[in-house]
Amino acid sequence: MNMNMVTSKIKSLCKLAFGLTLLVAAAAMAGYSTAAQAQAPATAAAVAPKRGTVKAVSGNSITLVTDAPDSQTVTISVVDGAKVQKLAVGSTDLKTATESQMSDVAVGDRVLASVKPGNAPEHFTSSRVVLMKSADIAQKNAAEQADWRKNGTAGIVSAVDPATGTITVAAGAKKVAVTTSSKTSFMRFAGDSVKYQDAKPGTLAQIRVKDQVQARGTKSDDGSTVQASEVVSGSFDNLSGLITSIDPAAGKITLKDLATKKMMTVEVTANTDIREMPLQMATMFAARTNGGQAGGQAAGGRGGAAASGDASGDAGAGRRSAGGDLAQMMARFPTGTLADLKTGDAVMIVASGQTAGATTVTASTVLSGVEPILTANPTGGMNLSGWNMSGGGGGTE
Repeated sequence: MNMNMVTSKIKSLCKLAFGLTLLVAAAAMAGYSTAAQAQAPATAAAVAPKRGTVKAVSGNSITLVTDAPDSQTVTISVVDGAKVQKLAVGSTDLKTATESQMSDVAVGDRVLASVKPGNAPEHFTSSRVVLMKSADIAQKNAAEQADWRKNGTAGIVSAVDPATGTITVAAGAKKVAVTTSSKTSFMRFAGDSVKYQDAKPGTLAQIRVKDQVQARGTKSDDGSTVQASEVVSGSFDNLSGLITSIDPAAGKITLKDLATKKMMTVEVTANTDIREMPLQMATMFAARTNGGQAGGQAAGGRGGAAASGDASGDAGAGRRSAGGDLAQMMARFPTGTLADLKTGDAVMIVASGQTAGATTVTASTVLSGVEPILTANPTGGMNLSGWNMSGGGGGTE
């Protein structure tokens, strides 16, 4: 299904934990990672610094979920007397870091650690830790979201003109001309991840019709044009149906997609965000979509984009829009693992863009607990964000 993000005015379908947070943090970490290596003793140079989000802290031990492409959970033992510093969000200059201590490290913080091998493959020791506080990231995130709402647009690509550098975006019923130049920054999302830190530098040439695009820059008073300073794009498809089989060892599930009636194999990776919608919430959205009340224009924030309706006119066009309210709530939905899913469960899946005729896709998001929604919408459930359900972001008006 085309899981496109919609909104009621400036409510975003993706105000979730990461997204902008990790955009700024990853950019900063990438910048001072090289600096950290240069300043570290030669004996530590054999192992690249570990960069990621703190999952747990116990004494001087940090459990860290590292950024892609590794996406591993590692344990870092911080030695006595280690240098711990705090870096401001957005800064890439280690000279601006201030002194901190291990007691300041908390779950959700961003960390870059210079490491040496420990006594097990996923265990390391560190004598230097650079910290970026989650509260500071959240504050920066909020400011970025506000700017995206004011100066951004998002939707489904209906045309690309390489000669003029113009991308035509369907933002709901509205067409927006996004003009780019040599100064425009392009980012492209990875196929199996909706997280901004997994995105790679991109180009205008990568953007195709039906892609989801989000742009920010100078927006005209009527919102019909945006002179883009930055463009984020991705190609994602949607599936919904009942799980017919699960292979935990291979990390795969199969289902018959309600919209296309095709049997699909879905690969679940370490990057896949698995969430469960509470029954009361699913019932509410089922009633809303069944009554045809949902809808609206496209919206997004950094790290995600979408549009109501389907620019392609394919089978996914029959899916109802979830509305911006769902995105407001997604961050509070319980997280899960592949082991929590079972045969017969109803799911809605955001997956990497399919090639023609492909029957295997990689999931970026799996949402379970959606039985009421699929019952109310038997031909395809709801439209959700194509790549921002766990990526975070703001919205556009």
